[in-house]
Amino acid sequence: MRITKLGHCCLIIEEAGVRIMTDPGMFSTAQNDVKNIDVVLITHEHQDHLHIDSLKTVLKNNPGVKVITNRGAGKLLEKEGISYEILEDKQNKTVSSVLLEGYGEKHAIIYKDYGQVVNTGYFIANRFFYPGDAFYDPRKPIDILALPAAGGWLKTSEAGEYAMKLKRKKYDFN
Repeated sequence: MRITKLGHCCLIIEEAGVRIMTDPGMFSTAQNDVKNIDVVLITHEHQDHLHIDSLKTVLKNNPGVKVITNRGAGKLLEKEGISYEILEDKQNKTVSSVLLEGYGEKHAIIYKDYGQVVNTGYFIANRFFYPGDAFYDPRKPIDILALPAAGGWLKTSEAGEYAMKLKRKKYDFN
Protein backbone atom coordinates (compact mmCIF):
# COMPACT_ATOMS: atom_id res chain seq x y z
CA MET A 1 0.00 0.00 0.00
CA ARG A 2 1.28 3.42 -0.92
CA ILE A 3 -0.20 6.59 0.63
CA THR A 4 0.43 10.13 -0.61
CA LYS A 5 -0.87 13.20 1.18
CA LEU A 6 -2.00 15.94 -1.18
CA GLY A 7 -3.17 18.36 1.52
CA HIS A 8 -5.48 18.64 4.55
CA CYS A 9 -7.57 15.46 4.24
CA CYS A 10 -6.92 14.64 0.60
CA LEU A 11 -4.88 11.46 0.18
CA ILE A 12 -4.09 9.03 -2.61
CA ILE A 13 -4.09 5.40 -1.48
CA GLU A 14 -2.69 2.92 -3.98
CA GLU A 15 -3.49 -0.74 -3.38
CA ALA A 16 -3.40 -3.69 -5.80
CA GLY A 17 -3.38 -1.39 -8.82
CA VAL A 18 -6.35 0.68 -7.58
CA ARG A 19 -5.85 4.40 -6.95
CA ILE A 20 -8.21 5.90 -4.37
CA MET A 21 -8.52 9.60 -3.54
CA THR A 22 -10.05 10.77 -0.27
CA ASP A 23 -11.95 14.00 0.34
CA PRO A 24 -11.00 16.56 -2.34
CA GLY A 25 -11.68 19.58 -0.15
CA MET A 26 -11.14 23.32 -0.35
CA PHE A 27 -7.96 23.37 1.77
CA SER A 28 -5.95 21.56 -0.88
CA THR A 29 -5.50 22.07 -4.59
CA ALA A 30 -3.06 19.30 -5.58
CA GLN A 31 -6.02 16.99 -6.26
CA ASN A 32 -6.86 19.11 -9.30
CA ASP A 33 -3.80 17.81 -11.17
CA VAL A 34 -3.97 14.10 -10.31
CA LYS A 35 -4.68 11.56 -13.03
CA ASN A 36 -5.45 7.83 -13.13
CA ILE A 37 -7.76 7.84 -10.10
CA ASP A 38 -10.20 4.92 -9.92
CA VAL A 39 -12.24 5.91 -6.85
CA VAL A 40 -12.98 9.08 -4.90
CA LEU A 41 -14.15 8.49 -1.31
CA ILE A 42 -16.01 11.36 0.37
CA THR A 43 -16.55 11.11 4.13
CA HIS A 44 -18.93 14.04 4.55
CA GLU A 45 -20.30 17.24 3.09
CA HIS A 46 -18.27 19.96 4.82
CA GLN A 47 -16.27 21.95 2.27
CA ASP A 48 -12.89 21.03 3.71
CA HIS A 49 -13.75 17.44 2.68
CA LEU A 50 -15.98 18.04 -0.33
CA HIS A 51 -15.26 21.00 -2.58
CA ILE A 52 -17.60 20.66 -5.55
CA ASP A 53 -15.41 22.60 -8.01
CA SER A 54 -12.37 20.49 -7.12
CA LEU A 55 -14.39 17.30 -7.44
CA LYS A 56 -15.60 18.40 -10.88
CA THR A 57 -11.97 18.95 -11.93
CA VAL A 58 -10.99 15.52 -10.58
CA LEU A 59 -13.86 13.95 -12.54
CA LYS A 60 -12.87 15.80 -15.72
CA ASN A 61 -9.25 14.62 -15.36
CA ASN A 62 -10.25 11.04 -14.52
CA PRO A 63 -13.00 9.80 -16.84
CA GLY A 64 -14.75 6.73 -15.44
CA VAL A 65 -13.78 7.41 -11.82
CA LYS A 66 -16.29 6.13 -9.23
CA VAL A 67 -17.42 8.52 -6.52
CA ILE A 68 -18.35 6.73 -3.30
CA THR A 69 -19.93 8.54 -0.38
CA ASN A 70 -22.91 8.61 2.00
CA ARG A 71 -26.44 9.96 1.66
CA GLY A 72 -25.56 13.37 3.16
CA ALA A 73 -22.84 14.23 0.68
CA GLY A 74 -24.84 12.41 -1.99
CA LYS A 75 -27.60 15.03 -1.76
CA LEU A 76 -25.11 17.75 -2.69
CA LEU A 77 -23.74 15.66 -5.56
CA GLU A 78 -27.26 15.05 -6.90
CA LYS A 79 -27.86 18.82 -7.09
CA GLU A 80 -24.73 19.08 -9.24
CA GLY A 81 -25.63 16.12 -11.46
CA ILE A 82 -22.64 14.10 -10.21
CA SER A 83 -23.18 10.33 -10.08
CA TYR A 84 -22.11 8.45 -7.00
CA GLU A 85 -22.49 5.19 -5.16
CA ILE A 86 -23.50 4.86 -1.51
CA LEU A 87 -21.24 3.17 1.04
CA GLU A 88 -22.26 3.79 4.63
CA ASP A 89 -21.91 2.30 8.10
CA LYS A 90 -21.58 -1.52 8.12
CA GLN A 91 -21.65 -1.72 4.31
CA ASN A 92 -18.89 -2.84 1.98
CA LYS A 93 -18.05 -3.09 -1.68
CA THR A 94 -15.10 -4.33 -3.67
CA VAL A 95 -13.46 -2.27 -6.39
CA SER A 96 -11.32 -4.58 -8.50
CA SER A 97 -9.82 -6.68 -5.70
CA VAL A 98 -9.79 -3.94 -3.04
CA LEU A 99 -12.31 -4.19 -0.21
CA LEU A 100 -13.86 -0.90 0.93
CA GLU A 101 -15.89 -0.82 4.15
CA GLY A 102 -17.95 2.01 5.64
CA TYR A 103 -17.92 2.81 9.37
CA GLY A 104 -19.68 5.43 11.46
CA GLU A 105 -22.71 7.63 11.02
CA LYS A 106 -22.06 11.08 12.53
CA HIS A 107 -19.48 13.83 12.33
CA ALA A 108 -17.78 14.55 15.65
CA ILE A 109 -19.51 17.14 17.79
CA ILE A 110 -18.47 20.68 16.90
CA TYR A 111 -20.88 22.56 19.13
CA LYS A 112 -24.18 21.09 20.27
CA ASP A 113 -25.88 19.87 17.08
CA TYR A 114 -23.95 22.22 14.75
CA GLY A 115 -22.19 20.22 12.07
CA GLN A 116 -23.88 16.95 12.93
CA VAL A 117 -23.85 15.70 9.37
CA VAL A 118 -23.46 12.14 8.16
CA ASN A 119 -19.78 11.12 8.34
CA THR A 120 -18.67 7.76 7.01
CA GLY A 121 -15.15 6.52 7.70
CA TYR A 122 -13.60 4.12 5.20
CA PHE A 123 -11.53 1.02 5.84
CA ILE A 124 -9.44 0.13 2.82
CA ALA A 125 -8.09 -3.37 2.11
CA ASN A 126 -8.35 -4.47 5.75
CA ARG A 127 -5.33 -2.29 6.56
CA PHE A 128 -5.97 1.43 6.34
CA PHE A 129 -8.68 3.30 8.27
CA TYR A 130 -9.67 6.83 7.27
CA PRO A 131 -12.34 8.03 9.76
CA GLY A 132 -13.01 11.48 8.28
CA ASP A 133 -14.06 13.89 11.04
CA ALA A 134 -14.92 11.38 13.73
CA PHE A 135 -13.29 9.19 16.34
CA TYR A 136 -15.11 6.04 15.29
CA ASP A 137 -13.83 2.63 16.39
CA PRO A 138 -14.39 0.09 13.60
CA ARG A 139 -13.79 -2.72 16.12
CA LYS A 140 -11.15 -4.45 14.06
CA PRO A 141 -7.36 -4.33 13.90
CA ILE A 142 -5.94 -1.28 12.12
CA ASP A 143 -2.48 -1.35 10.54
CA ILE A 144 -2.54 2.28 9.35
CA LEU A 145 -4.72 5.05 10.81
CA ALA A 146 -5.29 8.39 9.09
CA LEU A 147 -5.57 10.19 12.42
CA PRO A 148 -7.74 13.33 12.45
CA ALA A 149 -5.30 15.88 13.83
CA ALA A 150 -6.47 19.31 12.68
CA GLY A 151 -9.96 20.71 12.81
CA GLY A 152 -12.11 23.13 14.74
CA TRP A 153 -13.96 20.20 16.28
CA LEU A 154 -11.06 18.45 18.00
CA LYS A 155 -8.54 18.83 20.75
CA THR A 156 -5.06 17.39 20.24
CA SER A 157 -5.44 15.41 23.46
CA GLU A 158 -8.60 13.75 22.09
CA ALA A 159 -6.81 12.77 18.88
CA GLY A 160 -4.00 11.25 20.96
CA GLU A 161 -6.44 9.35 23.16
CA TYR A 162 -8.26 8.02 20.09
CA ALA A 163 -5.01 6.78 18.55
CA MET A 164 -3.95 5.12 21.80
CA LYS A 165 -7.38 3.55 22.30
CA LEU A 166 -7.29 1.96 18.86
CA LYS A 167 -3.68 0.84 19.33
CA ARG A 168 -4.46 -0.80 22.69
CA LYS A 169 -7.47 -2.71 21.39
CA LYS A 170 -6.98 -6.44 21.05
CA TYR A 171 -9.85 -8.04 19.24
CA ASP A 172 -10.55 -11.73 19.61
CA PHE A 173 -13.13 -12.80 17.06
CA ASN A 174 -13.02 -16.52 17.90
